[in-house]
Amino acid sequence: MSSKKIDASKAPKPVGAYPHARKVGNFLFLSGIGPRDPETNGVPGLKRNEAGQYVEFDFAAQCRSVFDNVRIVLEASGAKWEDLVDVTVFLTNMERDFLTYNQLYAEYFKDNMPCRTTVGVSSLPAPICIELKCIALVE
Repeated sequence: MSSKKIDASKAPKPVGAYPHARKVGNFLFLSGIGPRDPETNGVPGLKRNEAGQYVEFDFAAQCRSVFDNVRIVLEASGAKWEDLVDVTVFLTNMERDFLTYNQLYAEYFKDNMPCRTTVGVSSLPAPICIELKCIALVE
């Protein structure tokens, strides 16, 4: 079975040597997708001072942005939001952010309830607090 690499030109560039997604048969595997803005590469809702300390933090903005970025990669791959069958979410602060994430997830996935796993991690490879790893079933 062949595998097709997909690079989504409208999505944030990957932070490493990997594609945005790969299609194998009827499955689409998305690499970890974060909330970085595709145009500025900045993190929505996050500002730091010169010392690197947070002066503004909006986790809900990061959630909305990561969902938007997943949608961009899905559409570039010929898939749609409703095709998602499995979502793994990585949160850097489960205690602080899970409730907000869970509420926004329920809004975005009200018409499609893929399987989901939520994992707390100590850090991610960019100054982000959330990353999604998704699998979709496409025709």
